[in-house]
Amino acid sequence: MKRIAVVDDNASERLVIKGFIEAAGFAIAGEGANGLEAIEICRDRRPDLLMMDLRMPVKDGIKAAEEISRYCPTPIVLLTADEDSETAKRAAEAGVMGYLVKPARAEEIAPAIEVAISKFKELRALRDENEGLRKSIEERKAVEKAKGLLMEKEGLSEREAFSRIRKISMDKRKGMAEIAEVLIMALEKGGKA
Repeated sequence: MKRIAVVDDNASERLVIKGFIEAAGFAIAGEGANGLEAIEICRDRRPDLLMMDLRMPVKDGIKAAEEISRYCPTPIVLLTADEDSETAKRAAEAGVMGYLVKPARAEEIAPAIEVAISKFKELRALRDENEGLRKSIEERKAVEKAKGLLMEKEGLSEREAFSRIRKISMDKRKGMAEIAEVLIMALEKGGKA
């Protein structure tokens, strides 16, 4: 069962939203009355989604969303009485995955939760894939640089340089990129591999 946290400084609105969430078949993971409490709930309880008001004391919803996105990424649906495009734009930039205009209706809750969680998972998968590709490129660059230095400093062919890196990697049971970094440091200081 998905666990949803609710943060709104208006206790009666928070109670209504919690009722809608539970009626839609979700569990309540925690509740709070300001943006600072929203951050603490996300950090400590790791809900599947945070449903949070925009205008709150201590820290508003957008500022809280920015911090949550940075330190404890959680899908967020923002509740607001503001329908202006500038607020929606700021919310999206802060990492908010969904946006409901108050007063939220019971039939809007489940779709908003499901869409926000789905969008969040897709975004995370893309970021992870992007990070993996970036790391792979960096590793390849290191191997190519080490190979080039071996060719230049020790007069090896490209094949011989690659074979040496691979052999050291296998002998030391370390990744080729890690071996390449060590070789680069040694060869750039004028040493031999």
